[in-house]
Amino acid sequence: MYFLGLDIGSSSVKLSVIDGDSGERVANATYPPQEMTISAPQSGWAEQAPGDWWEAVKKGCEQMWQAKPEAKDKIGAIGISYQMHGLVALDKDGEVLRPSIIWCDSRAVANGEKAFAELGQDWCMEHLLNSPGNFTAAKLRWVQENEPELYARIDKILLPGDYIAYKLTGECTTTASGLSEGVFWDFSENKASDKLLKHWHIDPSLLARQVPNLGVQGEVNEQAARELGINAGAKLAFRAGDQVANAMSLNVLEPGDVATTAGTSGVVYAVTDKNIADPDQRINTFLHVNKGEADVHRGLLACINGAGRMNSWLRGVLSAGGEVSYPKLNELGESVAPGSDGLKVYPFGNGAERIMRNKLLSAQMDGLDLNRHSVNHVARATQEGVAYAMNLGFDLIKGLGAETRVVRAGHSNMFLSPIFSSAFVNLTGAPLELYQTDSADGVARAAAWGCDFYTSREDVFRTLTCKAVLEPEAKLQAQYQELYGQWREAVERRLSEA
Repeated sequence: MYFLGLDIGSSSVKLSVIDGDSGERVANATYPPQEMTISAPQSGWAEQAPGDWWEAVKKGCEQMWQAKPEAKDKIGAIGISYQMHGLVALDKDGEVLRPSIIWCDSRAVANGEKAFAELGQDWCMEHLLNSPGNFTAAKLRWVQENEPELYARIDKILLPGDYIAYKLTGECTTTASGLSEGVFWDFSENKASDKLLKHWHIDPSLLARQVPNLGVQGEVNEQAARELGINAGAKLAFRAGDQVANAMSLNVLEPGDVATTAGTSGVVYAVTDKNIADPDQRINTFLHVNKGEADVHRGLLACINGAGRMNSWLRGVLSAGGEVSYPKLNELGESVAPGSDGLKVYPFGNGAERIMRNKLLSAQMDGLDLNRHSVNHVARATQEGVAYAMNLGFDLIKGLGAETRVVRAGHSNMFLSPIFSSAFVNLTGAPLELYQTDSADGVARAAAWGCDFYTSREDVFRTLTCKAVLEPEAKLQAQYQELYGQWREAVERRLSEA
């Protein structure tokens, strides 16, 4: 028996197949080989065609079956990780009505802030644990106000992972965790918020039927089976937004566990058993993965939109005269001492930043001296700027009273860089465990758990391999804390002026 994991990102779709008996990955693929297009019809907007995600799933499966043909007819279950907060609108025939308004799109900020004031901050904090802000519900309200004819044709709204589930099963479904990430969920009532929907004149029938995020949600139908080249009847048994799924992949399931990623965006995600709401709206609270009747946990999320995006932008600029790899960027930065000789980078230029109170800040370099600084300084300062921004999220989460007992990350993306990893560890002061896994692997294992092929948490994570444990160093810790203090003071000043 094999299990298929799909990680639907905004840059690419990653796929993985694990052997249920051994727990080991036997095939994987990433498609497309270059980053997927994000359309920006206006400043601050970000859209993608949902059909492109499905095409990438099909192409990725095709690549994997060439490498592991015996697996394609023996898929027991499928798990999905997906880019959070996106809006997909379908008509009554199941056709996509418009490009998806994705996670880093900023157009609905004003809608969410207006609702926050009208519904009342105290009510929003108690019931939604968030402001409606710039999430899926606010994006739907934007469509209602700005594209009324199209809105009138909507039969169901889905999150990006719900759309892939729809393509697999032919059924429109969603999860409580997904509704919470869209800020549709009332934590006090434990259901979709009647008051929010009524306030925005949203018909509750637009929301899809709820299924458990860990458990059998449906079966692969004949059409999807033909398109993917797999067996019909495979179970869909796990679905969650990418940060919830990443935490699942890293066995971050209990209060005090922290997962972090530094891909296109940078995220710190801490599990808690408390109903914690941030009145400043810099940290957001969502439902976490819960198995059956287990205690219901929350996830506190700090997101920096411009993290790895800032690093990839720099790579793209430097590659204009010839390809520059990420290892080459690391090599350039390693020739410079911590602190980058006074050069500071603020990696905010990829949409409105929740951690910056939903402000649309530009990315900037500060202190550039043309006589002292080289591209090597820029390479290091960029990675340090991302580490400072992620540490700000770490500090804000701790300030809300959440435990941060253990921090785990996949050994991938920016955590492949010694510069970034060292800066992160010495800024947070917490040991960092790096694992040889990714979300595609993790949700494949979760699917095996969701369909009860694995019957215990120990089974799920028995092959999760810790590649390294990084510890803070006293001298570097003191140095980075001083540098971070200067960086944060400048950032808070920018924020107050925005």
